[in-house]
Amino acid sequence: MGIDHNTFVRPVSPVVTVPRDRETGDDGTPKDMAELARLVAEHEVTEVVVGLPVALNGREGVAAGHVRAYAERLSAVLAPVPVVLTDERMSTVVASRRLSERGVKGKRQRAVVDQAAAVEILQGWLNAQRRQT
Repeated sequence: MGIDHNTFVRPVSPVVTVPRDRETGDDGTPKDMAELARLVAEHEVTEVVVGLPVALNGREGVAAGHVRAYAERLSAVLAPVPVVLTDERMSTVVASRRLSERGVKGKRQRAVVDQAAAVEILQGWLNAQRRQT
């Protein structure tokens, strides 16, 4: 999938952090996935990008296996909206550095570092898509 460069691509910005919630609703869908489905519909999302934890040496560990299984289930919940995986190496490090540069430190930084890392992951994926087209 590529990006139509004739379409304006807005800068990435966080909307909300959806915490992992394995509790299921009446239909058996985990509550976090149901919330993501609601957000996808509300924001007319055309593709969902999930960060894949890859070690610095490029290998995938146990956590990557869990993320792959989660993304597969999420894909079934969000269909026909595609779910894609992207390498998230160094996203938290980069996000923490950028937050520090903006003067966000300590407890305030810890509270928003996941959102900032998600922004880094998505922006990195978008940049890679642009380079491919």
